[in-house]
Amino acid sequence: MARVLIAGCGYVGTALAVRLASEGHEVWALRRSDVEPPSAVRAFRADLTDVDRLRALPPRLEAIFYMASAGATEDRAYRSAYVDGLRYLLAAVDGHPVRRIVYVSSTGVYAQQGGEWVDEESPAEPLHFSARRLLEGERLLATSRFAATVVRLGGIYGPRRARLVDRVRRGEATVPAGGPVYANRIHRDDCVGVLRHVFTLERPAARYVAADEEPAELAVVLRWIAERVGAPPPRIDAAQTAVRYGRRSNKRVRPARLLASGYRFRYPTFREGYGQLIARHAAPGD
Repeated sequence: MARVLIAGCGYVGTALAVRLASEGHEVWALRRSDVEPPSAVRAFRADLTDVDRLRALPPRLEAIFYMASAGATEDRAYRSAYVDGLRYLLAAVDGHPVRRIVYVSSTGVYAQQGGEWVDEESPAEPLHFSARRLLEGERLLATSRFAATVVRLGGIYGPRRARLVDRVRRGEATVPAGGPVYANRIHRDDCVGVLRHVFTLERPAARYVAADEEPAELAVVLRWIAERVGAPPPRIDAAQTAVRYGRRSNKRVRPARLLASGYRFRYPTFREGYGQLIARHAAPGD
């Protein structure tokens, strides 16, 4: 069993903390807020840019999951969360027996916009400051003395995060006009599963992309949801063309390396994931 720090213990981090603690690991949840973590998980309140506070980290940490989030949608906040905070934490654990750091990044670091297939070896040349800061953090960690693995997650959905279903129910979801637009998603429970899996591998790769096994056209996903919740099919929005939408995201993530390492998705496609949420009769916002 290991002494584990989850730095930035939010939506996915909390579920991961509960999973690891249930397996006997000693887990600390580092958060800015004073919200108490679930039972069996220990709280450590700190801002990752507070150097003095980081000196009081629990001793002899053996594994770290870096899962910070920016406090605002501006470049300064992203630099603080993904670059400065990581740098300060690395310095703070310099004397700890850390065996592995897992850095949670995003498939947003890929700027491909034409439905291209991407994997760990594809060029990562992000256009938006948020993804550039994520990539800067990846590179900072790669130059540290610690063994590290980067996990680039697709769009996360799950309990209390099923806004797409709500939009379809309300008739607000639209399909861009023109060619196909692809989206890459991963259920919250598979985020937890992937991170735990990487943590348990004896020799993990330096980088994994993590999205489910079927990159799906947005139109296909929306129509599938509409059929199952009894809503009208989404209308085509001529003002939102596929080309314009693709400037934000339009690529297909291939998680072959992750699958080859032995991971098996609990929700291998959007059908299993959204089907489970719909079957639970999720309330708006769930």
